[in-house]
Amino acid sequence: MNAAKSGYRVFSANSTAACTELAKTITERLGVELGKSTVYQETNGETRVEIKESVRGQDIFIIQTIPRDVNTAVMELLIMAYALKTSCARNIIGVIPYFPYSKQSKMRKRGSIVCKLLASMLAKAGLTHIITMDLHQKEIQGFFSFPVDNLRASPFLLQYIQEEIPDYRNAVIVAKSPDAAKRAQSYAERLRLGLAVIHGEAQCTEQDMDDGRHSPPTVKNATVHSGLELPLMMAKEKPPITVVGDVGGRIAIIVDDIIDDVESFVAAAEILKERGAYKIFVMATHGLLSADAPRLIEESAVDEVVVTNTVPHEVQKLQCPKIKTVDISLILSEAIRRIHNGESMAYLFRNITVDD
Repeated sequence: MNAAKSGYRVFSANSTAACTELAKTITERLGVELGKSTVYQETNGETRVEIKESVRGQDIFIIQTIPRDVNTAVMELLIMAYALKTSCARNIIGVIPYFPYSKQSKMRKRGSIVCKLLASMLAKAGLTHIITMDLHQKEIQGFFSFPVDNLRASPFLLQYIQEEIPDYRNAVIVAKSPDAAKRAQSYAERLRLGLAVIHGEAQCTEQDMDDGRHSPPTVKNATVHSGLELPLMMAKEKPPITVVGDVGGRIAIIVDDIIDDVESFVAAAEILKERGAYKIFVMATHGLLSADAPRLIEESAVDEVVVTNTVPHEVQKLQCPKIKTVDISLILSEAIRRIHNGESMAYLFRNITVDD
């Protein structure tokens, strides 16, 4: 198929070969060639992007997978989008399976909502639409001034459970924290399985840190309003770690959206083993698997970690044979085709509810 005649082109904004594999798979499914461009880093670390063909008046899809060097990948995407904008592309659609900085989508004390900043930068660079998958918080879609299609990987992971775990009927879906209970409940209801929740696990991202707010202001002759007594907020006290639900003699399947630092998953696996689970799977959409994650998984009670290819992790798979990959290029390629042809996206969201 001649992509130029069809009115759209697909580019990859990555400068590393490992990160272009998903883009190549998507273009093969679409029957088009990957757009000709050059993305590289100057000797001083600056990113340079050169578009090698005409894009005037066409729909352009930029596929950007996020490697460990997140900030470089973001700059590559921004610069390519701006280069296409100044080359008179009609629409510039970013295909970003894993959206970076999605964990920084809430205000925490004196921090900042970096995800909102990134959304503004992408709009300013020229993007007119984004296709992503399993945003860490669905409310992130409200940060953008243009349409966002937040696809789901759960149909592919559910299919993996049904086809690759022979005795999955004897399984129980596990949420490793109360925050993940809704996702786990969705899996459990679709597979007609039981649900268990691990309660009392320390959540590093939610810890109250000492940031100086309890210190009095260093103002001389400061006055306090007489009779002003604000009610004191009671301090949180984490309960002992417990498993709500029966996992004895069952397969435990822990589900989440991101698996990055795996300490919490390893700890959850140990608890489930103690409670009698005889096999433990971890299912997640985005397998960042940072730092010593492969080694920790290999040495843990986890039997298998299943992630999609939204993030490249071939190196981690070589280090740990327990890591398995599910390909989600099919839904991304179909989303590209439907958007270009102006077709409804409803088919890709069939049976998806608000809580999914």
